[in-house]
Amino acid sequence: MIGLILAAGAGRRLLPYTETLPKALVPVDEERGLTVLDLTLANFAEVGLTEAAIVVGYRAEAVQARHAELEERYGLRIELVFNDKAEEWNNAYSLWCARDLFKQGVILANGDTVHPVSVERTLLAAHERDPQARVLLALDDVKSLADEEMKVIGSAAEGVRRITKLMDPAAAAGEYIGVTLITPEAAEPLADALRATFERDPQLYYEDGYQELVDRGFRVDLAPIGKIDWVEVDNHDDLAKARAILAARAAAEAASAPGA
Repeated sequence: MIGLILAAGAGRRLLPYTETLPKALVPVDEERGLTVLDLTLANFAEVGLTEAAIVVGYRAEAVQARHAELEERYGLRIELVFNDKAEEWNNAYSLWCARDLFKQGVILANGDTVHPVSVERTLLAAHERDPQARVLLALDDVKSLADEEMKVIGSAAEGVRRITKLMDPAAAAGEYIGVTLITPEAAEPLADALRATFERDPQLYYEDGYQELVDRGFRVDLAPIGKIDWVEVDNHDDLAKARAILAARAAAEAASAPGA
């Protein structure tokens, strides 16, 4: 299994950072020079992955400039996958660009989701308990939901029935946080569903591809992540939340260190 990060997006709500950087390289821990890309690669390494791929597009040269350093820093062999339509189409196409990697099995993470390594551990543990699960979505079933979240209707017993931002928050079981475990058995069905999705409308999300899978009778499972601190970094308010989460995490780690 390998790690996979979608980092092709421009993130224009994070200007002026994103004049020269993709959203995944906006600094979220300025003191240590860490970005969402750094944090997610560190998570992959911590759960024992040795390879990762990054889908790049907007300002790809900024990721390319850090390629060797990221490999050395996190002990991962990293492949870059280029999305030629990153500034025109949405991320259903971006994930489809990495379709050849699905057959290795992947842990997919959005390039704007700041989350602890417990999320990857939860997905791996859920798959170990149920090896028949072919696609597992990390679900926050604790937080209160509003209109912007990627909401999910479903349960552990029946899997996903609906995934979309366009639903009444009160009807949802929780929020998909942007991290998925995809097994090799799901490779061809998922690639085909993603193709059908962006061919129908290139502005659709890859989560619409998950809905396409469900509509075709393919089971997509859920893995609740419990009460954790995480944030999708879309704008400057989200960036401030991410920095506060990381500052609190660093303080907790310092307080628990030997001799503290």
